[in-house]
Amino acid sequence: MAKPDKSGGGKPGERKATPKKEAAPKKEAAPAERKPRGPAQPPRLKETYKAQIVPVLMKEFGFKNPMQVPRLDRIVLNVGMGEAIQNVKLLESAAGELGVITGQKPIITKAKKAIAGFKLRQGMPIGAKVTLRGNQMYEFFDRLVSLALPRIRDFRGVSPKAFDGRGNYTLGLKEQLIFPEIEYDSVASIHGMDITVVTTARTNEEGKALLRHMGMPFRT
Repeated sequence: MAKPDKSGGGKPGERKATPKKEAAPKKEAAPAERKPRGPAQPPRLKETYKAQIVPVLMKEFGFKNPMQVPRLDRIVLNVGMGEAIQNVKLLESAAGELGVITGQKPIITKAKKAIAGFKLRQGMPIGAKVTLRGNQMYEFFDRLVSLALPRIRDFRGVSPKAFDGRGNYTLGLKEQLIFPEIEYDSVASIHGMDITVVTTARTNEEGKALLRHMGMPFRT
């Protein structure tokens, strides 16, 4: 005769199930440590200016202190869109393209006064503008002279006479398509722009020498 199971309920001769051990809670993986970013790589043209152009200009103009050497101060890109009076979407498209070209969000320029003949009211948006400084300025200038300007059809160089008497240079472009960042199929309208390169030069001669050594292709 089978002996009764003294360990608890269940049929005689039946093994009692061993209670399962609760699984230990999983440890959350420690968040990966972020590696500190190293210093950003300075633009190629900025390094070229410091290492090569400054010594050349010091010798050319007899400067005794490197701080006397003219340098780029800022670059201003301006797009005027008279068509925006009839179709504001054209201005929005132009501003977006200006942002793609420069990598910086443009500001919308507005009419300072009303002109009845053009149906222009004061404060109406009529253009877009971007001002570049620092590394963005050097990167844009490098792309302008090495990539964009050579794409102009029958390009023979830019005019050397567009200085303002104080070493600042203004270049007028007929279309934005010379910039490789702009895709032809996405363009709402073809428009021009003015690019003003502001320098610390005191004369046109100094400003022209600076831009020439930085790659600006002046006509001879």
